[in-house]
Amino acid sequence: MTSPDSTRRRFLKTSAATLLGAPFVTSGAKAAPASQKLRHLAFGAGSMSWVDIIAFSTHPNWELAAVCDVDTRTFAQVKEKFPNVRTYVDWREALEKEAGQVDSVHISTPDHMHAAIGMAAISKGLHVYGQKPLTQNLAECRTLTRFAHEKGIVTQMGIQISSSFGERFTVEMIHRGDIGKVKEVHSFSNKKWGDMDPVPIARAASPPTELDWDKWLGVSAERPFIPDYYHPSNWRKRRDFGTGTLGDMGCHMFSGWYRALSLTMPLSVTSLGPPPPNAENWANDGKVEYIYPGTIHTADKTVKVTWYDGDQLPPKEVLALLGDIPWPDQGSLYIGTDGVLLHQHGSTPKLLPREKFQGIRPPKLEARNHWYEFVDCCLAGGSNRKPSANFDYAGPLTEAVLLGCLASIFPKQTLEWNAEKMLFTNSAEATKFVKRRYRPGWEIPGL
Repeated sequence: MTSPDSTRRRFLKTSAATLLGAPFVTSGAKAAPASQKLRHLAFGAGSMSWVDIIAFSTHPNWELAAVCDVDTRTFAQVKEKFPNVRTYVDWREALEKEAGQVDSVHISTPDHMHAAIGMAAISKGLHVYGQKPLTQNLAECRTLTRFAHEKGIVTQMGIQISSSFGERFTVEMIHRGDIGKVKEVHSFSNKKWGDMDPVPIARAASPPTELDWDKWLGVSAERPFIPDYYHPSNWRKRRDFGTGTLGDMGCHMFSGWYRALSLTMPLSVTSLGPPPPNAENWANDGKVEYIYPGTIHTADKTVKVTWYDGDQLPPKEVLALLGDIPWPDQGSLYIGTDGVLLHQHGSTPKLLPREKFQGIRPPKLEARNHWYEFVDCCLAGGSNRKPSANFDYAGPLTEAVLLGCLASIFPKQTLEWNAEKMLFTNSAEATKFVKRRYRPGWEIPGL
């Protein structure tokens, strides 16, 4: 006898006919009958996960069924807006009990838990929206990407800026040749998700009763709870949990030029910034140089992309290309054979010098909602339709970001990357950091 749930899942896969007739960038309001809901499980109930929940919740065909968070203090705001939502502290219990009751998940936890939860959700056949970076390390990223592809689920990484007009304008302007062929790119963020100080172990204390510290640690090694040091937000600075400034903002900044230049995997990566100060923390003021194979959009056989964060800045001759425009806090600068394109994060791109590009306007594009796109594709069953930042795209993009994070552990060394074999051909020591060591009992199947 066919179960109601299997019938529902078949419906989600076969009711795509009306959806597929709509433009790829539809808002989602006409994506499915009003009675058809995408039932959703949220991993994380506060911070960025709450942002995701609110963004999803405005879609008329999305329904929040359950949330899971190791800190139960986050449940109050969820229950206020979604009084019937089911709550969990253990993500494994949530998946076990909800797998037959939900269709999709989003994972907006600290980076170190992205892969474990993602792999488990995919094994249940659930569609996955994963926050950036996709995973905390390279091996996880490659494995998660392949697993999602094999399972044929709908995926989307939370680089919502990639659906914005600004980034999409940039991509189209590069593709139509506004600045000619691209010679080099400079990408930057002034954020400082590092910590040069030693771990203040003397401040260790008992965790709040509302926080399950063991489950927060998850796959990572046991350690004392230190108030405000890891949870709720400073985990980004810690090497075992986050990925520093590059990992936090790189997936946003890289996406524009990665897509605009049709890049694949870098040939080499070199960190020119300070190394991590210790085994616990990432450093501030990073600078990383990538060398990629050239493409039809680049001037030469290879193209260099340089990343800067914190107080790091490009050389004076690059800064001078902006003329009287102040150097932005975050964004990317494309230097082409016929001009320069500045894409300030969150803004419309500028072509420079101004006098040369008078009258040149961005292309016309339809609006696109990053969260709605995921919901619409899930309701379409993924048939012939993928979100723009699906894992097949976001996985390799994230790998490039994570390569830079890893390279910072080996400053001033050019690490030559064999992407197929996932190793550095000139550094066995660096290759050891492609994978991480998991806490006993918390290993991730397949890794």
